[in-house]
Amino acid sequence: MILDSRTNRYEGSLWREMARLQNEVNRAFARATDSTTGTFPAVNLWTSEESAVVTSELPGMELQDMELSVVGDTLTIRGKRDPEQLQEGNSYHRRERGWGNFARMVQLPFRVETEEVSATFRNGLLNITLPRAYADRPKKIQVKTA
Repeated sequence: MILDSRTNRYEGSLWREMARLQNEVNRAFARATDSTTGTFPAVNLWTSEESAVVTSELPGMELQDMELSVVGDTLTIRGKRDPEQLQEGNSYHRRERGWGNFARMVQLPFRVETEEVSATFRNGLLNITLPRAYADRPKKIQVKTA
């Protein structure tokens, strides 16, 4: 950078440096919001003493294109979304909806009874009920007088 002795300001290169920094920040945010970062599909998770419930929106998915698995305290949702097929002669003006293979792993707050897990899929909403492992459920202990 060159200091202009009359104005006591750096000339030219300060603005170039600020523009370069802005471009770097934009690239960093673009990478962070990329659909391949593992944030698809979005999930909600809530629990009770007996179970956990996970819901996830999977618009446009078909049941045969997804797979669920539970190991220990980790739920995995895998699937594949196919890209939309355009009619001949059409082209995209904007394309924000992701497509391709995905896998989302969700750590649960406890182990589950894998044989009792149930899931439903209706209107693009996946609803999974994961019963808490019997060994991990809170137990009420009765205290006796001596």
